[in-house]
Amino acid sequence: MRHILASTLAACVAVAGFAAPALAHPKIVSANPAEGSTAAAKVTQVSITFSEPLMAAMSGMDVVMTGMPGMANHEPMKMTGVKTALAADKVTLVAKLPRALPAGTYEANWHVVSTDTHRVAGKLNFTVK
Repeated sequence: MRHILASTLAACVAVAGFAAPALAHPKIVSANPAEGSTAAAKVTQVSITFSEPLMAAMSGMDVVMTGMPGMANHEPMKMTGVKTALAADKVTLVAKLPRALPAGTYEANWHVVSTDTHRVAGKLNFTVK
């Protein structure tokens, strides 16, 4: 009886071990500009690399200016002309901007779907000097 119980437990652990990666969600590995960083200038794209391949048709990013130097109570302003695509590595989401971002604070609002088909979303905050 003990042998059957041990075999059953081993089989459950093995199945759980194989199922766990399928339930994982993509996590940020790196970002450029990095979260909370200050970029000197010439930010013409925002890129976020994730832990697993993404589905291009269901992933995207908006870049929003949340603060402008010298302007109190600046309303958030979505940047226009942003083109979002996956890089060739299929794990990096890139938002290309039509021109360099002016000085201010920014929020990149992203959403991605990996092969597990679960949508994950978040925000990346940075400053441009």
